[in-house]
Formats: sequence, C-alpha cells, structure tokens
Amino acid sequence: MLEETSGFIMGISLAKGQRISLEKVSPGLKQILVGLGWDINVTDTGADFDLDSSVFLLGANEKLVSDKHFIFYNNLTSPDPQQSIKQRGDNLTGAGEGDDEVIEMDLPQIPAEVEKIAIAVTIHEAEARQQNFGQVSNAFVRIINCENQEEVIRYDLTEDYSIETALIMAELYRQNGEWLMNAVGAGYEGGLPALLDHYQG
Repeated sequence: MLEETSGFIMGISLAKGQRISLEKVSPGLKQILVGLGWDINVTDTGADFDLDSSVFLLGANEKLVSDKHFIFYNNLTSPDPQQSIKQRGDNLTGAGEGDDEVIEMDLPQIPAEVEKIAIAVTIHEAEARQQNFGQVSNAFVRIINCENQEEVIRYDLTEDYSIETALIMAELYRQNGEWLMNAVGAGYEGGLPALLDHYQG
C-alpha cells in the first residue's frame, strides 16, 4: 500500500470506504490539486462521451452552503474572496499528467463554513446518449501536492457501475482541525440533477 524511498512515503492508495488524514500523509500540506481521470470503453452508442467534474461545498448539515458553493463548468471558482477552490476543467496545462480534469484547492483559505467537499463526475446527457459508467473504466481520483507535484493519495475505482450516470468519487472533510479524505465511490442514477437534489437544502 505504501511506496517508500529512503524512508520517504511517496503515496498512499486507498480502497473504497477508507479514510486518511492529509496532514498525516503529507505534513504541512496546503495547496493541492485534485486530479480526476478515466478511460472510455469502446461502445456502440454512436455518441461521444462528455464527462464533467463538479464540486459540492457543504456545511455542517451536509447540504450546499449556497447555490454558489456548487462548482462546475458554468461556475469555476468558490465564492470566497480568495477563490480557494478553482476548477481548471479539462486538463490543458500538463500539470497533473494523466488527469482528465483538475481542481485546485488552497486548504488553509477554505472558509470555516465549508466542512465537507464532495467531488463528483457525471456523464453529460447520459440518458439521451444511452451512456452510463459501465462504459467507463480505470476511473481514479488523486491528491497532488502543488509544492513538489508529488501524488500523495490515490483512489482507483474498481466497481462496475453498470446503470449509474453520476459518481461521488471522494470527499474531503474537516475533523479536529485537519482535512481528511474519504474514498467514497458511490454511484447514482439521474446524472448531475440527482446529485443536486441530494445536496441542496
């Protein structure tokens, strides 16, 4: 589970349901990239796949703090003045190589009202295109330390989501002043609207 080089831990691979403290894995971690990636299986649906990442910034009640705390392709930054969370969208920079989409987070700047961050991927127009996550493989989410570009945590999804069109990949949440990551891997039918229904107050 751990790769070590001269006693230095290079990265930790989580299984579904596992949780780990970011501080324990990488002490002093502040600026991170959340990289999301996947492969599309060859299908005969006749339509291209359009997968989109989205981020839900949740309060203590596990609901969106406000409508502006839903980050997606039409709202790329968190509403706080520091813009502590930014969705880069499709990976065009080469940073986080291999990631299909990248989200930047400045952990110390995230407002205290945000107690949990849910990271999701959905299939655009999945119903119309007759697509689901059963046609997607090698999906992963990983945390990269911006300071040295090293991967510190990774979660590879291994289940077969044959009917689901939305996936909660992972959650970051506060506990006793630390940020932890939870490898969620929960699938939903109904795409992005189903997730919005779930997280709106």
